Parts: sequence; structure tokens; C-alpha cells
Amino acid sequence: MNFILPPSLFEPEGQVKIHPSSFAIMFDPTLPQENTLADAVQMRGQLNGLKALIDAVPTLTAAQVDSTTTLPQGSPANASVNLVGNMLHFSFEIPQGQEGMIGPVGPPFGGAVVDGVNTLPPGDSATVSVSFDGSNVRFIFGIPRGNDGNQGPQGGNGNDGGPGPQGPPFAQAVVDGVTTLNPAEPATVQTSFDGSNVRFNFGIPRGNDGQPGEISQTQLDSAILNSLNGTSNNTNGVSTLDTGFADPDMEALRQKLNEMILNGRR
Repeated sequence: MNFILPPSLFEPEGQVKIHPSSFAIMFDPTLPQENTLADAVQMRGQLNGLKALIDAVPTLTAAQVDSTTTLPQGSPANASVNLVGNMLHFSFEIPQGQEGMIGPVGPPFGGAVVDGVNTLPPGDSATVSVSFDGSNVRFIFGIPRGNDGNQGPQGGNGNDGGPGPQGPPFAQAVVDGVTTLNPAEPATVQTSFDGSNVRFNFGIPRGNDGQPGEISQTQLDSAILNSLNGTSNNTNGVSTLDTGFADPDMEALRQKLNEMILNGRR
């Protein structure tokens, strides 16, 4: 085994200073030889070589079975493995086993039971789940409903129904309200039955406004006032009876006559 040592490894006195990290020594499985003295440099080189081999082993991160092949009965089993990157890839060849013995008789089969049928949307795949409870085989079906069909033809008239039951006794009619609607709106009526009374709510449109009369209210009031003022002239010219009477009855009559004359004046 020959080594080329750089000049920097030599001391000034001419001695050699060996640094294990300065160069790599390959592992030699023939060293040390039999009946030789232990050499520190040689031993260190062997150990560094082993470490280098160990460091070169790739780190495995996963294993994967690529295939499993069934071989005829009696064939030897085979297995192969490949290292691709950091993953081990396995391929197995396994012979078929011998046929086993006939098993015991199973439990008696009682029957089939449908536990449920679910309707699925149109276009979904039909489903079925099955289980065995020891006696019965149990089914649950999922069946998609069909698409809506075309409208069928008009059917014939049905038979007249029978008479209905006797209605409750009718006590009276009650008008709950009357609402005035705007002119020209259609009249409305709502009815309900509370078990004894028929109840009504009416909506009645009011009529359109009529045409104005020949004389307005203001004109009528003015004409009445003028008439009253005009009629007062009939009594303004009548003088009162200012001479009293000794007869009490005549005196009372004179006073009443004066009241009438004075009340008629304006």
C-alpha cells in the first residue's frame, strides 16, 4: 500500500505528522496479517475505511412490494429485492398451498330478509348490502328511481262521490264589517264559518261624486239673510202702543202686541 504525502505534513525536524482526516484509506480485509505487530497508523486507516463504507450505505425511507406471483403447488418460493434510490422494491413468488380439509357444516339457513329499500336519484347505480345474522341473510337495496315520464292522456270522468256527512247546524249570519272602497273598484265579500254562524265581511265601493247643484250653500245662506233683512221693513213702520190701559187684560194685551212689533224689527 503506497501513500503520497503532501509536504505540509512534514515537521521542520523532518518527522512525518499523520492526520487521519487529511486523506481516505480504503478498507483492506487482509489486514492486519497474521503474526505482525499492531500498527496504529494501519489500524486507524482500517477503521476509517470501515466508517467510509458505513457512511456510503444509503438511508432507506420506504419499502414497496411490486408484485406477488402464485406458483404451482410444490414449487420453491422466491423473493427478489432491488434498491432504487432510498426505497426497497420486493417481488415475491409463492407456491400454492395444499387443499385443506373439508370444514364443518355451517349454521342452518333460515331465510332471506329485506331490511330496507332506499330510493336513489335517477342515474345513480343500484346498490345492495348483505349480512348474515346466524340464521337469515339480510339485504338492504338502493334502487334509483326512473326519470319522469311524459304526460299521459286525459282520463275519463270519475264516478259521482257519495253524499257527504251532515254539516253542522246553521244558526245565523253575522256581518263582521263593511269596508268602503274607492269608486269603480269591484265589490268584495268574504265568508267564514265558526261552527255556528256564517260570518261576512263586505267591501262596497262608494259612488262617484255628483254634479254640483244650481245654488251653492253660500248662495243659499246669503239669499235667506237678504230675505230676512227685507222682511223687517214690514214691521219697522208699525209704531208701538205707548198709552197704557186701566183694564188689566187690555194692558197685558198691549204689552204683548208691543213685543211682537219690536221682535219683528231688524
